[in-house]
Amino acid sequence: MPDSAPSQTLTFRCPAELYGVLPPPTRASLGLPDWLKTMPGQAFNAINLREENTVKRCPPFIDAMTSGFLIPLMCDLRFENGEITWDNELPPGGSVSFTRSPIGFHDASQVTGTPLFEADRFLIKFHNLWTIEAPEGYAVLFTHPFNRHDLPFTTLTGIVDCDRYHDNWIHFPAHWHDVNFCGVLPKGTPIAQCIPVKRENWTAHTAPFTEEETQRAHDLTNRIQREPGFYRRQLRA
Repeated sequence: MPDSAPSQTLTFRCPAELYGVLPPPTRASLGLPDWLKTMPGQAFNAINLREENTVKRCPPFIDAMTSGFLIPLMCDLRFENGEITWDNELPPGGSVSFTRSPIGFHDASQVTGTPLFEADRFLIKFHNLWTIEAPEGYAVLFTHPFNRHDLPFTTLTGIVDCDRYHDNWIHFPAHWHDVNFCGVLPKGTPIAQCIPVKRENWTAHTAPFTEEETQRAHDLTNRIQREPGFYRRQLRA
């Protein structure tokens, strides 16, 4: 297998009085949902009439979910009859002021002309009280936690130059798509996944297969079919 890439560090900071109070960002590999842990590795395919691997054994699916870091919800949110309430027992602010609310709202006018626009609905905004500093030359991609379709919201995707912008908060707008949700969204629920992205200029090149490339593609396809788990054992970084 290829050698691992050298280690880099994302630095997450919060006001001193909140350190140990706020749930900290975690490696995405430590925040996998229970449904993934308990689902079977194989299931019966009624079309092919045989047991076949589920997404639990799909390396690209798992690698996406375990990449980068997860930003957690700072406290429980209760949803009932269209109202959102919370108890957020944060200590008083010190030399740095910070919002005490776990969520805010964006007026629908801010997404006018997008598929998210609904005249009578706000977009929510998850507040995050961790600043994020990336190494020089790196931005950070913030997006909805990968493959977390079970969550009742969808976090919007954005990229922030966190090597330059690292002394202020980054909050996360989200579309609340489960209008029938009633209950508690618990403290620690992942509200965003963040992945460092090196700033580089890329160009696209297209070309037809050469004879050698055609043979390589043919050989690899056949080997993957003959040897279950070949990609995971031999090609996965």
